[in-house]
Amino acid sequence: MNRLAAASSPYLLQHSDNPVDWWEWGPEALAEARRLQRPVLLSIGYAACHWCHVMAHESFEDANVAAVMNAHFVSIKVDREERPDVDQIYMSALQVLGEQGGWPLTMFLTPDGEPFWGGTYFPKEPRFGRPGFVQVLQEIARLYQAEPERIDRNRLAITEALGKGLTPKAGESLSLTDLDRIGESIAGIIDPVHGGLKGAPKFPNPPILEFLARHARRRDDPAARAGFLLTLEQMAFGGIHDHLGGGFARYAVDEKWLVPHFEKMLYDNAQLLELYALAAAETGRPLFHAAAEGIVSWLTREMATPEGAFAASLDADSEGEEGRFYVWSLAEVEEVLGPDADLFTATYDITAAGNWEGVNIPNRLRSGEASPEEEARLAPLRARLLAHRDKRPRPALDDKVLADWNGLMIAALVRAALLLTKPDWIDVARRAYRFIAESMTREGRLGHSWRGGSLLFPGFALDHAAMMRAALALFEATGEEAYLTDARRWRDVLLNDYAEPTGLLAMTAKNADPLVVRPQPTHDDAVPNANGVFAEALVRLAQITGAEEDERRAIDTLTRLTGFARAAPLAHTSILNALDLHLRGLTVVVTGEGADDLRKAALALPYLDRSVCVSHDTLADTHPAKAGASGSHRAQALICAGMRCSLPVTDPDGLRVRVKEMLTPAAIH
Repeated sequence: MNRLAAASSPYLLQHSDNPVDWWEWGPEALAEARRLQRPVLLSIGYAACHWCHVMAHESFEDANVAAVMNAHFVSIKVDREERPDVDQIYMSALQVLGEQGGWPLTMFLTPDGEPFWGGTYFPKEPRFGRPGFVQVLQEIARLYQAEPERIDRNRLAITEALGKGLTPKAGESLSLTDLDRIGESIAGIIDPVHGGLKGAPKFPNPPILEFLARHARRRDDPAARAGFLLTLEQMAFGGIHDHLGGGFARYAVDEKWLVPHFEKMLYDNAQLLELYALAAAETGRPLFHAAAEGIVSWLTREMATPEGAFAASLDADSEGEEGRFYVWSLAEVEEVLGPDADLFTATYDITAAGNWEGVNIPNRLRSGEASPEEEARLAPLRARLLAHRDKRPRPALDDKVLADWNGLMIAALVRAALLLTKPDWIDVARRAYRFIAESMTREGRLGHSWRGGSLLFPGFALDHAAMMRAALALFEATGEEAYLTDARRWRDVLLNDYAEPTGLLAMTAKNADPLVVRPQPTHDDAVPNANGVFAEALVRLAQITGAEEDERRAIDTLTRLTGFARAAPLAHTSILNALDLHLRGLTVVVTGEGADDLRKAALALPYLDRSVCVSHDTLADTHPAKAGASGSHRAQALICAGMRCSLPVTDPDGLRVRVKEMLTPAAIH
């Protein structure tokens, strides 16, 4: 009996008509495996995943394959976005086996949830150098019954390796000199032609790009700045960028950013929004400004839920083909644009032969940035093509609301709004925040996934860390104390319910259903790690309040985490970014009557460099700015580096000059 019809996850619902006797993840499924004395077949994927769809069509919809699964296994289907904890454990187990990770993830477990073998996509018939899925099923079933000692050896080895992965690496704290050394190293591995990390496939890797931007600002390093801007430029020109509808696909399969894996994820676009806004503010280039505006246009047009929050993803496939919704033939463009087609086809690389599998992915990798006059002519052409594209059968929308991904987007909207003077984006962020804070919260703790009134509770560490970070961004932008109260509450939830004796945040709450291990990853994946996000939020909170306890907590957290970052810097750049903010970031305290212009100038400073305190009441009594801020009613700003504060400045230009002086490499080092 397939039990997925009652699931809330769109991905699980995609499998509710399979002939497979699917279970959702939970103790009931494992109890059934123990009762039947069968192994568990665990299949993990997500709604926008192309190869998940391929395996589903080939195998899970096939009655003969399903019969083998039903006869020998208890089969469990998991949405990795809904249960990132389960995905983390078994993806780590696959990597212990020496396999490269990816989805769909196919793992075989004992009835106690202990992994003993697995892989990713298995074709129905043998090909791509991989055995056929039915062969795999039959051999695993045979081994489980006939050679249990082999199963047990694998189980013990993998479980032991997973346990070792929870041991924190000891290490000395990192200094500005260490950050400079790491920054030079990472700048040196950026593709000098196409940007991004060298080779293919190419992922945006926003935490790495942020670290490059921070290093460029800290050392005034032209190589790091060039690598940061080149990567954003080439992505904006490339096919990974939706030039008609805005937003970016998850990654490019080639080294030039031309051919995307067409799924569009909320978390990618959240992280890229703030980086494009940062680049636009720094350079003034219309290319970066348009990329940021395009993300928000896509977000509000296609991803906003009726409740005001944001959906998780758009599928890569439509009409059974990957990318069909986004690609064009020359004839179709000419039909829509008529005599205006030549300008568009020349600019966006549209030809009769096509630039990918006989069709065209619009891109500007050859034509580059248009002049203002050309851009004025191209804008209505893009609008006409977008209107035509919107009539096509659409990719499926995964409309579940994830607290962590929404938290990332809320903070990004606020940061981008302040950099690009888009106050309406803050309104969009506030609506999403209100929904998460009110509808996805129970007794002060967040759930993780909401859809149709169903809430997956309790949430994960990243839900609380990302929403803490979002609350602080909104507090800085609005000065409303309720946001600061929320940030402190979610901080306390993390410390009480998620922090382990190691000092790391576990993914799961202490009272969550037990798993074979309690995962405590520190490395960044497609989203920044909860430990890194929490560290940044703690640093920013300390800068906003100046409280000794907040400062101590931020330092203690960074000290515990930097051992991991020292051992594998590229995998831990969210931690390094938090450390840079701690070591280099300024606090701008704005007070007094009629201080709106000073406040706007402070908030328009890049978020990499500063935190903004908009009320001296927020400051701890021990902070040196407290007396200066409260001793005068006139509009003024004090700029503080740690516990050292400038003399008051009273005009926006003076504020910007003083901040620039305090952020020079000589002043920092």
